[in-house]
Amino acid sequence: MKLSRDARFSTICIHGGQEPDPTTGAIITPIYQTSTYVQDELGRHKGFEYARTQNPTRSALEANLAAIEGGKGGFAFASGMAAINAITTLLEAGDHVVVTDNTYGGTYRLFEQILTRYGLTFSWVDTSRPEDIAGAMRPETKMVFVETPTNPVLRLTDIAKAAEIAHAHGARLVVDNTFASPALQRPLALGADIVVHSTTKYLNGHSDGVGGIVVLALDEDVERVRFVQNSAGAILGPFDAWLVLRGTKTLPLRMERHSANAQALAEFLASHPKVTRVIYPGLADHPQHDLARRQMSGFGGMLSFELESFEAARGVLNQVRLMALAESLGGVETLICHPASMTHASVPAERRAAIGLTDRMVRISVGVEDVADLEDDLRQAIG
Repeated sequence: MKLSRDARFSTICIHGGQEPDPTTGAIITPIYQTSTYVQDELGRHKGFEYARTQNPTRSALEANLAAIEGGKGGFAFASGMAAINAITTLLEAGDHVVVTDNTYGGTYRLFEQILTRYGLTFSWVDTSRPEDIAGAMRPETKMVFVETPTNPVLRLTDIAKAAEIAHAHGARLVVDNTFASPALQRPLALGADIVVHSTTKYLNGHSDGVGGIVVLALDEDVERVRFVQNSAGAILGPFDAWLVLRGTKTLPLRMERHSANAQALAEFLASHPKVTRVIYPGLADHPQHDLARRQMSGFGGMLSFELESFEAARGVLNQVRLMALAESLGGVETLICHPASMTHASVPAERRAAIGLTDRMVRISVGVEDVADLEDDLRQAIG
């Protein structure tokens, strides 16, 4: 079972980084639930010494995701935030980072409330505007951190232009690709240096594991993050790694259905008289619809919409029956949430207002159920 160099994406998802178990021939990578490995003799082992440093299940996942994203190396962490934190170890005190202003609340909390204490500085800009990225660059800027599409207002950044600006200033471009997934968007192919995911979301796809991955394009960054992963130890466990490996096999199929269902729901909501605004890259009135068509191979499973008031939004959230009121996203089941008080509660109110995240906004992670049932649920909830 060997992949050809010109293997297509769906084939890579199933076979990339994976070989039948050499002992039994098992076609699925086993869960190596062990903390240590017996050595043949002093100074001679089979490539594995201690499970923080190496685990065959985790290694298979890392190779799989590196192949999927087209990187030179991948490293799996205990959460998406642990993965982002590992990336910041490429920086030093005094360095400056340009960041998408509408990024995940946990990223904002890490950067502003923790990493500023260690001498890093951050500028928060609308990275959907290349001129704003360029205007925020400084001599000490070493990284541009982009989330596209953003959470939850679904702004897009032109990755190729962002990479051009970052590289012109000697900085690395990092793309959080969680919302799109590599099935719809390949940042490294567009010029990014590093891609990060919360594997909890679309890569796992079944809402039963927490994790993160960093995939890197530069050899020097591969070696540095390998050292950090082992030294800091925020590794992904073998069972969680196995769950993500299970998920990536069906990623292209799931993303196709997520996208089709989200498009249908966005169109349904746009026609509803009680809905004042729908945000979805697949709608022609989305400000970056043309960019989404060029940069992505599908519009994704995330959408947001607004009602006339917070009370109306709360009513919908409390009245849905099929959709689950919960944080997170990317699972096969549909989740609905109130970003201002849930996923982005750690973002100050004035910053939420500046990026257009209102109390009237509802976010949906559209699952793979029959879309008619999802429409029925929203219809009865909105009234």
